[in-house]
Amino acid sequence: MSPESGRTDGILLVIFPSVIFGGISLLSLLVERAFGYVDNPMRQNLWRAGHAHAGALLVLSLVALRYVDEAQLSDRLKGFVRSAIPGAAILLPAAFFLSILWPGATQPNGLINLAYVGALVLAAGLITLGVGLLRR
Repeated sequence: MSPESGRTDGILLVIFPSVIFGGISLLSLLVERAFGYVDNPMRQNLWRAGHAHAGALLVLSLVALRYVDEAQLSDRLKGFVRSAIPGAAILLPAAFFLSILWPGATQPNGLINLAYVGALVLAAGLITLGVGLLRR
């Protein structure tokens, strides 16, 4: 593993406990029947989606980073992949969480559009890595 990939892996592993904390926070909102959460299905669904995407995309990032150095890509494209997939792990959950911060909100605000940006960044990173592995 290259130093760049190892450094990114290390950062992701240090960040990962925040997803665990987020899960515990969501659980406490349910158990305590917190106002603005249990009575707001939109907020529940988006926050649940944010938590799930954060965990799944961080795991995907860790797996993808194992393959970046094996891909036949320029250093610049390897750097893009190392940033794109973990970046999507930030953009997508941020869209879900930040788009409905106010407890009384029944519809997501404009920050939900970060989800589309995150999805495009993720797709670009995955396609780039896939093509690089196929060219190997």
